[in-house]
Amino acid sequence: MIAAKALVLFSGGQDSTVCLAWALTRFAGVETVGFDYGQRHASELAARPRLLKGLMAAFPEWAGKLGPDHLLPLDTLKAIGGSALTEKMAIAMGEHGLPNTFVPGRNVMFLTAAAALGYRRGIADLVGGMCETDYSGYPDCRDQTIQATAKALSLGLAEDIRIHTPLMWIDKAASWALAGELGGQALLDLVVEESVTCYEGDRSRRHDWGYGCGECPACKLRADGYAKFRAAA
Repeated sequence: MIAAKALVLFSGGQDSTVCLAWALTRFAGVETVGFDYGQRHASELAARPRLLKGLMAAFPEWAGKLGPDHLLPLDTLKAIGGSALTEKMAIAMGEHGLPNTFVPGRNVMFLTAAAALGYRRGIADLVGGMCETDYSGYPDCRDQTIQATAKALSLGLAEDIRIHTPLMWIDKAASWALAGELGGQALLDLVVEESVTCYEGDRSRRHDWGYGCGECPACKLRADGYAKFRAAA
């Protein structure tokens, strides 16, 4: 049975676009939410409407399921600072053995805001692109963190909040493959052309896997995954 509605945490990046497609195949209705937290790679936010427009044009059966898109301000994360994603600093290893692209508490805050929005919208199923297979080691991307957050939100809202993470146990190559399974070449082309993964938000350089600086950790993960995906095709 297809569940009623889901709310997808939709950043405008590759992973969240694949998760949106995943949700559109499994739920009768899907809404999306993005977060403006003062990220330097704001081109990701600019990609969101292009991706939604592209999905509706290429997949009429999904267009009828897509509901409102929401954008929430969470600039507290920029005010806290200290991350290369919110301040102009070179990407490097930081404290606690994590790259300085780590934004402490970001996913927990995102999920809390999404759950609160879902509560008002009558939606208890959240979908996010968190993954602990090919990732930068962020602790708030781990399944244990996500499941603990779901439990806390369920208790705090007195509702059964379910957080779906379809990419949690697959690598980037498998994520590209999943895009192909869900939407064929049309979805793959849309992810390549319109989604933004680059931490620098670089849209000036085009690679076979899409646009980006090609040097930051996010670009390298995306590029390596795409190469493995194409080699296996």
